[in-house]
Amino acid sequence: MSDNKHTNTWNAFLNYIIEFASKRSDFFLLLSGDVSDPESFNAIPEDKKIIKSASASNLILNAAGLAVEGKRPIVVSSSASIVIDGYRKIRDALAIPSLPVSIAVSDGGLSRGSDGTSCNVLEDIALMRSLPNMNIYVPSGKASVISSAENARQLKAPSYFRLSRTDTARINDTLGGVSNGANFLTSGTDVTICACGVMVDQALKAYHILEQRGISAEIVDCCKIKPFPEQLLLSSVRKTGCCVVAEEHSSIGGLSSAVSDCLSKTYPVATRFVAVDDQFVNSGTPDELREYYGLTWKEIVNAAAEVWALRRR
Repeated sequence: MSDNKHTNTWNAFLNYIIEFASKRSDFFLLLSGDVSDPESFNAIPEDKKIIKSASASNLILNAAGLAVEGKRPIVVSSSASIVIDGYRKIRDALAIPSLPVSIAVSDGGLSRGSDGTSCNVLEDIALMRSLPNMNIYVPSGKASVISSAENARQLKAPSYFRLSRTDTARINDTLGGVSNGANFLTSGTDVTICACGVMVDQALKAYHILEQRGISAEIVDCCKIKPFPEQLLLSSVRKTGCCVVAEEHSSIGGLSSAVSDCLSKTYPVATRFVAVDDQFVNSGTPDELREYYGLTWKEIVNAAAEVWALRRR
């Protein structure tokens, strides 16, 4: 569940790597010049970081070289820069050789809504999910940020972290959640709501409204998109008989597609998506855009009512 304190996953990740830098000799940070708050990294020793406005391709190639030398580099950049401009190098230099480099975007989803279409990259998870060997994390709160980062540190493969600057109610998740790829935040019997990132907060708001309507919702915080926690999702939908997916992403290729792939081949149930349809988004504040494109608790409630009426019995 959540409480009345607010946080965002970018700040949680920032605090984590500042602490982590002092503990690990294999830590190394590569920071793109388009990240708006490089002064926040002043606590990291100079010999453990590179801060420059280099191209995304150069950042990825430098990170790959460090990984070959035994380091565990973390690349921090904007999603528009690293995902769009650097995709070819991510594929060739990190995914194909399966190097343990973590890529973290500080402005995932609609965090930079006012900067326009080119900065609102809502297809990043789909692009990263299509790469073999890539692990994908979309944490919703401080605990899932820490557990996601710790999980990625154990892997001999690249990882992608989609972080957000949007403040949400603090999620009372657990540090062990990513070991299974997801957390159950509520227990329910009527509908499964699978959400990630900032949409977990909206799912929890929907939970209370649905409860008032006599619909018992089970909220699954899916903080790891790839590999997808299929068995955990299946354990829920076998109980509820229906599913709603909520994500701040295109409805194509992200969490919605991962859930569809899982259910269609194993346990088909009525499913609805609360996501952005196949389109680019306009400019506006993040809250304005979420309202305009239907990424709020209201759409989750409506979708849950629809699938509940069609649920598998």
